[in-house]
This record gives sequence, C-alpha cells and structure tokens, in this order.
Amino acid sequence: MMGEYTEEQGKKLLKLARESIKEKFTSEKPEFPKGKEFNQARGAFVTLTEKGELRGCIGFPFPNYSISEAVYQAAKSAAFSDPRFNPLEEKEIRSIKIEISILTLPEDTEIKDIKLGEDGLICNYLGYSGLLLPQVAIENNFSKVKFLECLCNKAGLPKDTWSKPGFKLQRFQAQIFKE
Repeated sequence: MMGEYTEEQGKKLLKLARESIKEKFTSEKPEFPKGKEFNQARGAFVTLTEKGELRGCIGFPFPNYSISEAVYQAAKSAAFSDPRFNPLEEKEIRSIKIEISILTLPEDTEIKDIKLGEDGLICNYLGYSGLLLPQVAIENNFSKVKFLECLCNKAGLPKDTWSKPGFKLQRFQAQIFKE
C-alpha cells in the first residue's frame, strides 16, 4: 500500500477539506498546506457522512490536479453538488465527518486479480462508467460478485454487466484519512 502521506499531512488535508466547505458560508478562502507533497498531482475523493450515513461523495479518479486542489474541489462538490443529496446547509457543518481517499493511478485489471478491501474499482462499458472506493467492500461486507454488481449499478448498468464481453475494469488503491 502506498503510505505516502503521513498522519500529519492527512490532518492538514482534512482541515483544508473542512475549510473549503465553510468557504461557501464565510467567503474566507482556505489556506492550502505548504510543501511539495501537497503539490503532487493525485486522484482523490472526499466522502461526507452525517450520523454514520453517506451525505456526499465526489472526487477525481485521475491525477488531474495537485492533491490540495483535488481535496479543495472535491470537498466543495461533495458538500454542494452531489446529485444524490440536497446541498449541505450551514447548520450541518458541525455534524458532518470528512474522509479523504488519496488514490493510486488506476490500472487495467481482471476480475480474478481484484483484492477485496484493498482495491477500488472503475468500470467502463458502452460509454457508462462507475467507481467504488476500496472501503465500500469492507464497510458493506461485500463479496466480490456483490462489489461488481454495485459497481455496475453505480454506472447505471444492469448488475450482471460485469460478466459481459467488452466490460472494462480498472483497479486502484487508496490511502484514507478520517476525522
């Protein structure tokens, strides 16, 4: 696993995520952490939970932004632009918990090579795509088949699409920081 970021760096990214969300209500631009590790281009997701329930999850699977910029954008999007939820209200800020997943570069894989709990998955099939973070399999006690079915569902595809010819699968790992 990639343990590239220290706990201390993870705390700085979590602080950035929280301040990025607060910016909408305070108009105070958050201060990005300093250091070359925060300028590395990385894929990242920000997951928000409230009382243990998902409240928003948005991110960037590919390293198109520095980790700081990815966390900044993903936190704001998870809070205010996840189409599955109403935008976060100011009064909810204190009750949400933030989790950041820093991703490795996705690589093509075969179903037989998937390691549950270690690998997150991205699927592509006939223009549809979906992504599930590695922790989803553990948190829901999924079998490999159930993980693949949920991935298809996330992509808007029938749950057995993973068994069809032309179904493309990539895997990645994530370093996770939680409040």
